[in-house]
Amino acid sequence: MLPKDKQILSQYFPEQAIETVVTWIEQKKVHFRISRDRSTKLGDYRPPIRYGNHRISINHNLNNYAFLITFVHEYAHLLTWEKYERKAQPHGKEWKATYRTLMTQIIQTGAFPDDIRIELEKSIINSKAASTSEIALSRMLKKYDSGIKNPLLEEIPDGSLFLIENGMLFKKGEKRRTRYKCMNMANKKFYLVHALTPVIQETETH
Repeated sequence: MLPKDKQILSQYFPEQAIETVVTWIEQKKVHFRISRDRSTKLGDYRPPIRYGNHRISINHNLNNYAFLITFVHEYAHLLTWEKYERKAQPHGKEWKATYRTLMTQIIQTGAFPDDIRIELEKSIINSKAASTSEIALSRMLKKYDSGIKNPLLEEIPDGSLFLIENGMLFKKGEKRRTRYKCMNMANKKFYLVHALTPVIQETETH
């Protein structure tokens, strides 16, 4: 990896984890891309089927800790693919074991502050499919986001009208585990919206 590429990565990863991350990328000749913001996913792994290299992309707007956790998640997919290809479920026991091993190694670098480290150590006992499904960890990670922070859906009163990133207007309803049942004010249909979705609360009457 060229020094300039390593310098670019240092803007996105915690300093303590850089050497480990660079080693992993170089070992597997990963085509690594810093992606635009994607509302449906934080990162992505593509096996070397259409292209000659493993491909990992991570959203550019994640804070350093969320960026690192997402990278470890996707790198675990890479190692699982190399060993099992399509014989393993995307987030099955093989992936969970691989993710646990990788994350344990990253935690030992000291890359995470104590509050995130403690939640990570809990979560890797039985890792969920995505870090956003680990609501305590996700809530902790959002504390480290920079810039202007919109309130989260879980923080506004029930019955509130709110806008999400795509401009759709909803009315907050009852909680269902990690999501709220919300009415889309345009079509009057109900949708489950994650509790940690950033929102713009509306004060006007519609």
